[in-house]
Amino acid sequence: MALTKKKKAVLDFVQGYIRDNGYAPTLREIGAHFGLSSVATVHKYLQALIKQDLLVRVGSGARGIGVPAPRRIAGGTEVPLLGLIAAGTPIEALPNADSLSLPDSLLGRGETFVLKVRGNSMIEDHIVDGDFIIVERRERAENGEIVVALIENEATVKRFYHEADGRIRLQPANAALQPLYYSEDAVRVQGVVIGILRKMRR
Repeated sequence: MALTKKKKAVLDFVQGYIRDNGYAPTLREIGAHFGLSSVATVHKYLQALIKQDLLVRVGSGARGIGVPAPRRIAGGTEVPLLGLIAAGTPIEALPNADSLSLPDSLLGRGETFVLKVRGNSMIEDHIVDGDFIIVERRERAENGEIVVALIENEATVKRFYHEADGRIRLQPANAALQPLYYSEDAVRVQGVVIGILRKMRR
């Protein structure tokens, strides 16, 4: 089924928001972007996109929509699926064993790869066990960005901060967990998270 101009605009906005922030916009944020005062109208557009399998419902929260796990489609760009990444204690990233086809709208500005998340230390940033994160390969990150980092050749995903004393703080997004502190030379940034993919759970 072809998309109307308005549906396409809503889809592009949601995909771009997820890519830039790592989580979905709320109905009110979508409405504000398009000048819509009624969240019911926004909900109608989202339900239509979900019905067409262009978005998925990933929970009952205000940001409970996501991008479906990509299929291998003509016109997509193959990106490497590099293995598992820990959203908890660091674990070893696996060698490149597979690839996924992503639409160009979800690609980073440079090299892009995908990792499957294990653990729930980033649940408050809407990254949960079993999600796939889309990563733009970079060696530097800004304060507050969600990064894939190597510590002693083990990989983890956390929010990245430079502390005033020169240390690096890797901050989980889970109130039950404590931040991790390392010397600057102990942390190697491998990339910045630009999107999340989630399979619909039945």
